[in-house]
Amino acid sequence: MLFAIHCLDKPLSTALRAVTRDDHLAYVAASGDKIRIAGPLMSEDGTAMAGSFIVLEAASVEEARLWNANDPYTKVGLFGRVDVRPFNWTLADGRKREV
Repeated sequence: MLFAIHCLDKPLSTALRAVTRDDHLAYVAASGDKIRIAGPLMSEDGTAMAGSFIVLEAASVEEARLWNANDPYTKVGLFGRVDVRPFNWTLADGRKREV
């Protein structure tokens, strides 16, 4: 099952994100095929990272939440808000996704 993990950074946390980024990227890369898509959410003007968006394959919402709890960004308290929900991937590249 897929889960969307939507995280918004706490205000004024750019420096914390920067010093933790390499550890976060290594954690995501180590998850291999479990990660379907991932990347930073950007500020409204597009100039700064302001959160994270990940689509993760997991057996349950509890497993997805545990994965997020072990993310270095979560461990250092970067996020002010985290939402983990089942995700139904319907479209890919503008076309209906074949499953």
